[in-house]
Amino acid sequence: MISFPKLESWNATSKVATIVATVDKKRILCRVPLKILHDKYGATEEKPMHCVNRHREAIQEAATILIENRVYESDGSVLISSANL
Repeated sequence: MISFPKLESWNATSKVATIVATVDKKRILCRVPLKILHDKYGATEEKPMHCVNRHREAIQEAATILIENRVYESDGSVLISSANL
């Protein structure tokens, strides 16, 4: 079972938003670049996490599909692209 605790962060250097998924007690970082958030939802660099919170359900659905299909980056994270949203 995949769950999404309310754990999230913003990396201003890499301009990537991260939410956390939990699968079998293991945390998986699910990342979305600002460019994707901006292009898809109009996110701004000043308040990117506001956009993540508004579209959390769609982001979680995209992350769930990637996790179920085992589409992981080399570091074990999931990178959500515009094609996934």
